[in-house]
Amino acid sequence: MVRSSILDMIKSDHIKWDVGGFICYSCLNHYRSVYVKKLMQDDLGELDTIEQEVAESLQKNSLLSENLNEEYEKSLSLGARISDKVAAFGGSWKFIIWSIIILALWIVFNSILLLSRPFDPYPFILLNLVLSMLAAFQAPIIMMSQNRQETRDRMRAENDYQVNLKAEMEVRVLNEKVDQLLHHEMHRFMKVQEIQMEMLNELHEK
Repeated sequence: MVRSSILDMIKSDHIKWDVGGFICYSCLNHYRSVYVKKLMQDDLGELDTIEQEVAESLQKNSLLSENLNEEYEKSLSLGARISDKVAAFGGSWKFIIWSIIILALWIVFNSILLLSRPFDPYPFILLNLVLSMLAAFQAPIIMMSQNRQETRDRMRAENDYQVNLKAEMEVRVLNEKVDQLLHHEMHRFMKVQEIQMEMLNELHEK
């Protein structure tokens, strides 16, 4: 008994051949071998498709994560960018070191080098005024930068949530596809086993 899938392959190659006609044993085994190879190629094709879908999904997720900061930077005004740089400099060791150097030079110049005509004699009232003005301007700039940082963190959290949700949905879809692939593979494996049993039975009958 020859299975219908192999009969379809024979009829596709030999249109005039009748189902009830004769076929030699070697030709039948040839078509059985071709059928088994086709099953194996279908398995490889489904695996390649799944690998491609995984790569595309990973690429989409990475692009979504990378473009967030670029889009936010483009939306900032010139003043916002300057204030962010000022706030970043004001919270760094460079600012502390430069402040110490300037304060030390200011005190040295007005205490030692310019004893006859110091522009800011002790108790350095002008220096206190400059520092007060610097603190008055620096505080709101830092607060504005912190507000923008909170907005950026919120956007990043929303983006992470979207990416994680998208990844979870894709993992579910891929799991379903893998389960479907395993089901198809088991079905093909059973077909191959049936063909092998048919060939063994024919050998025993001989």
